[in-house]
Amino acid sequence: MSLQHVVVIGGSSGIGLATAKLLLKQGYTVTIAGRDGEKLAAATASLEGELRSLVLDAAELSGLGEAFAGIGAFGHLVLAMGSGHGAGAFATLDMADLLAGFQSKLIPHAATAQAALPLLQPGGSITFVSAVSAQAAMPGTAGLAAVNAGIEAMVPVLAAELKPLRVNGVSPGVVDTPWWSFLPPEQRGSVFADFAGRTPVGRVGRPEDIAEAIAFLIGNGFMSGHVITCDGGVRLSA
Repeated sequence: MSLQHVVVIGGSSGIGLATAKLLLKQGYTVTIAGRDGEKLAAATASLEGELRSLVLDAAELSGLGEAFAGIGAFGHLVLAMGSGHGAGAFATLDMADLLAGFQSKLIPHAATAQAALPLLQPGGSITFVSAVSAQAAMPGTAGLAAVNAGIEAMVPVLAAELKPLRVNGVSPGVVDTPWWSFLPPEQRGSVFADFAGRTPVGRVGRPEDIAEAIAFLIGNGFMSGHVITCDGGVRLSA
């Protein structure tokens, strides 16, 4: 039964929440974890199925081991924590903000995966969620690219090192999630329209698009060491 239990870190909104919803629909038991108790409660109320929740700040490294011990054995870990630190033109990029990008995304991804290892079952998986900035030459994203490329670089190494545990990643493109809430709605709409016009599929992504890629990696026992780029082809026009 533990292989049917998925823990989604960053599961209270955006891609993580959409992933939890899809996995519950597919019959998995899901634990969603997030640092904001109110958002987590709202997310829990919006979902149906065999669901558990856990208030967890993945950047608080000292508490991760105890948190996972409380969950018990499980099959799959999804790391869907985001960060906006490190964005901006390189000539004026604040190195402290770039460091915050590593501290708020790369390090929590690595530390959370490490802390979960004693509880993850053979035949299970870890799925990292990075971003297409790691692959696309988009001006103004050098810092974001560095952080997300670090996450993607771990995937094949860990797939070889942690076998038979499967390790994969998903690299989303521009997706309409709360990550973009730093922009006013009108400006956000303009940015999305611009990206949609430059994306071969003609639109920006939805959280459900990325959730489907994550669910595929969890369910396919022959996938390991891969990063699936799910970006609508936007990297081709960067």
